[in-house]
Amino acid sequence: MNLKTSYKGRVLSGMRPTGPLHIGHLFGALSNWKKLQDEGYQCFYMIADWHALSTEYQNPSEIKNYILEIALDFLSCGLDHEKSVIFIQSKVKEHAELNLVLSMIVPVSWLERNPVYKEQVQELKEKDLTTHGFLGYPVLQAADILVYRAEYVPIGVDQLPHLELTREIVRRFNYFYGNYFPEPKEILGQTPKIPGIDGRKMSKSYGNAIFLKDSDDEILSKVSKMFTDQKRLYRKDPGHPDECAVFAYRKLVSENYMEIKQKCLNAEIGCVECKKQMGQDLIEYLRPLKEKRKTLSESPEKVWGFLLNGSEKASSVAKQTMKDVKKLIGLEF
Repeated sequence: MNLKTSYKGRVLSGMRPTGPLHIGHLFGALSNWKKLQDEGYQCFYMIADWHALSTEYQNPSEIKNYILEIALDFLSCGLDHEKSVIFIQSKVKEHAELNLVLSMIVPVSWLERNPVYKEQVQELKEKDLTTHGFLGYPVLQAADILVYRAEYVPIGVDQLPHLELTREIVRRFNYFYGNYFPEPKEILGQTPKIPGIDGRKMSKSYGNAIFLKDSDDEILSKVSKMFTDQKRLYRKDPGHPDECAVFAYRKLVSENYMEIKQKCLNAEIGCVECKKQMGQDLIEYLRPLKEKRKTLSESPEKVWGFLLNGSEKASSVAKQTMKDVKKLIGLEF
């Protein structure tokens, strides 16, 4: 792929290789990424291994394996290495270089007020996150975006504080050194958060996720344990589908979800039956993805080749940015 010179805008997003991707990633991010790719944006999608190290520094041995796993998920979900730049963060050294430059100008107070930082420290209590790298990871996120001078970032609502911090960093840099970086704008996905099988946010750390690579039996087993309508005590009672985690899935994977909704409201279908039907619908929805994933997994060397090729393309853009930055800050000799 040649980097396009005419496009709607440049997009940057990424995921950390800390474990397999789940259907929350598919509906909440990857489907939107594919849409942007196919609508004429110039898309840079990274596997953020430096970010993975910020929480997995004590046990980094699995990061390489997860890089391949995430690449398989990216490609099987429709991201195209010919249309998008799909790359490994650490293979583009300029991410770390720009992170260092930006860290020189970001006040510590900006990082300490980050609400997502506080949430992560509470959520991952089993890990020691009182490190310089974890406190400063929003600066690295800003570097990820700015090293490509990306104009748009597809994110969820919970990531808006990070993006606003990036815009503050842009304004501070531009004030000191000249108007160089654009202020990136958010592109919010249209799909609401997908609940886990226990009704909480779907997360690997909660153990409530349905993974994209799960077998059919694993999917059915997990679906059978899902929380349903907590207000519906008996089979004869009318349901409340809009408050039910199972129906949240049905809206995404069942073509007849409006018919199912009406049956639930009229007590014509029970929760156990609904879960079984939804599980089968989810399996059928994921079948093309899993078949493509299986084919790709049989040629891992080809997938690594796609990633390394994408990293070279990303590097060609990032190198120019760092050349400009060094000139602006007076370190070009």
